[in-house]
Amino acid sequence: MARVASLVIAACAALITACSAGHAPLAAGTGTPAQRNGSTAQAGGPASPPPVQGAADASGGCGATPLLLGSAPRWASSANPPPIRYALAGRGQAAGFLFGYPLMAGSPGPYSDKILWVAAFPRDGIPLRLTGHPLHAARPVVSSTWPADSSPGEIYPSEIEVPAPGCWQFTLSWNGHMDTVDLWYVRHR
Repeated sequence: MARVASLVIAACAALITACSAGHAPLAAGTGTPAQRNGSTAQAGGPASPPPVQGAADASGGCGATPLLLGSAPRWASSANPPPIRYALAGRGQAAGFLFGYPLMAGSPGPYSDKILWVAAFPRDGIPLRLTGHPLHAARPVVSSTWPADSSPGEIYPSEIEVPAPGCWQFTLSWNGHMDTVDLWYVRHR
């Protein structure tokens, strides 16, 4: 009986933590349709249109960052981005095109978690610095720097490894510009 009570308490604690974290993965077939597709729309209110004309919300977003499919921002056209899921940073100054989807925590091998960052403003040879942490937590922190030596357009190819699954918030900075993006990582594909 004591073991059952312990399991119930642990399950309730996990549920409360997941509900208060903003976004948690849902088991297949559970939650509302908006929750199942990863939408960040608030319950009870209308979903806002995607921030890029010609784009549509795609599943897999977290925090304040929905994933999009379809048209990329106009300023990204010189980079000729592929027609894959992408995350538009909060201020709309950068977009990350996810070659590895879903992104995987730990070492993603044999897969690649390449993210092609396209900047809205010139790089002028300045590297991209990425600093991330779990959403709503200060630690652990991951950081990396990517050179401004790729073309076409204002691009930075990257791979970001995080130690644990969940929603991670990244600050991107380059050439005097800064923006943030939230990305969801899973344990396995």
